[in-house]
Amino acid sequence: MPVPFLGRLNLTEYVALVGSFLLVGLEAIIRVLTLALPSSLIAVFYGISRRLFNRLTSPAQKRAEERRKSVSMSIRDASDFVDICAMWGYTAEEHVTQTRDGYLLGLHRLAWRKGEEDVKVNSGPNSVKKRVVYLHHGLLMNSEVWVCLTDEQRCLPFVLVDRGFDVWLGNNRGNKYSKKSIKCSPTSLEFWNFSIDEFAFYDIPDSIEYILQTTGQPSLSYIGFSQGTAQAFASLAVHPKLNDQVNVFIALAPAMSPAGLSNGIVDALVKASPQVLFLLFGRRSILSSATMWQSILYPPIFTKVIDLGLAFLFNWKTKNISTSQKLAAYPHLYSFTSTKSVVHWFQIIRTKSFQMYDDDVHPPLLLSSSSKYTKVAKYPTRNIKTPVVLVYGGSDSLVDIKVMLRELPSQTVATEIPHYEHLDFLWARDVDTQVFQHVFDALESFTGAEHTKEEYERYRSARHTSLNASSFFRRHGPRNSDAAVDSDVSTAVGGSVDGGPVEMIDDDQPQQSTGEDERFTTGAGVEAVPQRPGSNGGISRQLPPQRESHNPTPSGNYVLARPRGLRSGAVLDEDDFGYSSPLSPQSIRFHEEAVGTSVDGTADRDGSPAGEQGLSPAQLRTPKRRSTGGSQMSIDSMKGGRGISLGASAYLAPHR
Repeated sequence: MPVPFLGRLNLTEYVALVGSFLLVGLEAIIRVLTLALPSSLIAVFYGISRRLFNRLTSPAQKRAEERRKSVSMSIRDASDFVDICAMWGYTAEEHVTQTRDGYLLGLHRLAWRKGEEDVKVNSGPNSVKKRVVYLHHGLLMNSEVWVCLTDEQRCLPFVLVDRGFDVWLGNNRGNKYSKKSIKCSPTSLEFWNFSIDEFAFYDIPDSIEYILQTTGQPSLSYIGFSQGTAQAFASLAVHPKLNDQVNVFIALAPAMSPAGLSNGIVDALVKASPQVLFLLFGRRSILSSATMWQSILYPPIFTKVIDLGLAFLFNWKTKNISTSQKLAAYPHLYSFTSTKSVVHWFQIIRTKSFQMYDDDVHPPLLLSSSSKYTKVAKYPTRNIKTPVVLVYGGSDSLVDIKVMLRELPSQTVATEIPHYEHLDFLWARDVDTQVFQHVFDALESFTGAEHTKEEYERYRSARHTSLNASSFFRRHGPRNSDAAVDSDVSTAVGGSVDGGPVEMIDDDQPQQSTGEDERFTTGAGVEAVPQRPGSNGGISRQLPPQRESHNPTPSGNYVLARPRGLRSGAVLDEDDFGYSSPLSPQSIRFHEEAVGTSVDGTADRDGSPAGEQGLSPAQLRTPKRRSTGGSQMSIDSMKGGRGISLGASAYLAPHR
């Protein structure tokens, strides 16, 4: 029994409490500075940080930074979602919906391909009918994180629009696009008194209801990232009707019950008492001073600070994201949310349970005994009826896939990308080839709200083809080709050496997984055993040059999906390796050697006329856009070490 009054906290927490008051004072000072600093003084601080950066960097680094400026600066300086989309030639709509508890949420819509702006989409009987896809962001983010990429072919919303979908993007209450309520002001404590519970009970179902009413569609497909997946898990678990409105749930970097933070001291402190966060950041918006640091720090320094923070808290190396992408995306990374929602996450981490917010917080010494008398309601995620597809990173410290699968329906399917960390699912160099195919397979297989057995079989067939292809190229792809060298180093390292799953260690060298065999079962009861390193697993080493897609496109047409050629734009524009530009002599020579085609597209290596891979200089400047047909396999790019699901190992829900 703890000592009365003094026993409410242990010694570590008392030390943290004193430090908390100091940090609260510092936060107050920073808040005042944020409001009081004149623009001229901010410019002075910015200039100082820029001179410091220039003094501490080498000439080569300076030249690389200058080369990155063009696209990165345009995206970095874009004011909002609509501006970013306009940069790439896409027209975005802005919508506002009101939740049942009075919050006004901003929604963004991308329904038109380039040149289709005058076409009516899902707006009446005479309009073009398109399937609806809904994307939702993660913690401390907004919808901009989906579109702030330096290459439109790596931007999932743009690719989905070009494939014929009506794409919607949501925003949580409190963030940049949803900082309004009809009941209270954002300056009040009442406005910020929300957690994941409010996201699940109001924001997600009310946003989906508005989208379906606006488009006239019976159901939509949900794609979530990080906390956006947790909100969907919770919403689907407590809203049975929502399972009839969501035809498939695709969870990228899924979050449900994270193990904790990588930094031991911070992790132990917050697990001991999540309420400490209220002392650190108050009860309104968390980290609201982040915008000030962004305004006074030179962008490369700001990027480095973010990288250091991610490494300190989560041990993420962010090596799969190019420097130019970080410069463009990190300024759009942060958006407002409540301190209470972050406290909710640490309650989940502390109790190791995906539960609702606990208003009755117990002292650490009473945590185990208190469960005898009280029990916080868990989200009943096993009740979810919507098909669930998980795609997670093997190097993501926030994902414990075995724990997650135990809490999900038995038909859940999970696929691992071994070398991927959390943010890679948004901005990695090869996110289009590693992740998108899994998304397309699920979207094309689950097209209605009935969740039929035929849809599951169709998905398993498409998924088997994708994993078969990646397994083939892991064994037979060129080990030391120029194309493999040009492919980002992290992707090459993250691949399987001999066909088995790969585990990443600190020195970034691939190591064969030595975990014990575990048996899993598909929803149909078919048992599968993860293969030992080097084993074939019964997978054919033959792959046809093209795969026929028996699944309809969003417009209802059946197509024959052909492999697309090497996409030079994504490979050659990465200046991290010293290439001057996509059209520099070194890059052109590299492209000719890698593809076997001259840049004018006249002939390939053996002298035959250039076919599908022949690229003109104009095509090098503007990478070829994806068609709107069925699933496509990047055969040639996979030979170069950029294939989809490189080194991916599949996990199916454990048999219960």
